[in-house]
Amino acid sequence: MAILERIQEDVKAALKAGDRVRATSLRMLVNSLQGALKEARGADVDEIAVLRRERKRRLEAAEAFERAGQLERAQAERAEAQLIDAYLPAPLAAEELEGLIEEAVRNVGASGPSDVGKVMAAVMPKVRGRADGAEVSRLVRERLAA
Repeated sequence: MAILERIQEDVKAALKAGDRVRATSLRMLVNSLQGALKEARGADVDEIAVLRRERKRRLEAAEAFERAGQLERAQAERAEAQLIDAYLPAPLAAEELEGLIEEAVRNVGASGPSDVGKVMAAVMPKVRGRADGAEVSRLVRERLAA
């Protein structure tokens, strides 16, 4: 559990530094990860998926606060989302993603839109956690339509 342990260490460091806001935000992440572990009952937990879900929640909350005119709360939610970004793997560059898709198309011998599933099955394990599945699907469909 490398990410969970890293966040727990960062909670301690934030407390020692007197950064209560950061410590509180990190504790919420620890609780989310530990909750996912309990739900999994010993099975492997995709920590990256948990962090992405938490990041998405923060961004959705920020948008809701902005619509409600609570700009300070929106800013706090966006700051928490940025904090979570530090624990997520760097997203793939568009060129890198397109290269992986092109390689998968060649490897599976895809020739048209009916092969989208085969290409997705080849690409997703390589990009999981580093690219949005909907974006990958869109690019695969564009590539196979050409």
